[in-house]
Amino acid sequence: MQILNTVIVTGYAKTPQGTSMYEMYKHAGIVLEVDLTEHKIVNAEFTFITELTQNFFRKLLIGYCLADGIEPLIERIQNYYFAPSQQAIIVALQAAIQRYWDNVNQKIT
Repeated sequence: MQILNTVIVTGYAKTPQGTSMYEMYKHAGIVLEVDLTEHKIVNAEFTFITELTQNFFRKLLIGYCLADGIEPLIERIQNYYFAPSQQAIIVALQAAIQRYWDNVNQKIT
């Protein structure tokens, strides 16, 4: 069996009513693949409707080191993603990153 150096972590948040994301999914979902040694995001997927938004968010997140804290990542989203679902995406991201650290810290202790 192959030994993996990455994990998958997810986070979800309710999206604003009236948005196309709400109409299709009801929630914003984020799936992150994170390298366990460097704590870097190596891949990401979202419940966005368009491929353009999917690809744009990958550019925003891939390569980011979670050990640098979540605030710079939130600022990137606030500075580059102007949509009604911005806050839902941030909440989903926070949930995913919190889940990552909870599980990583649990394995350490």
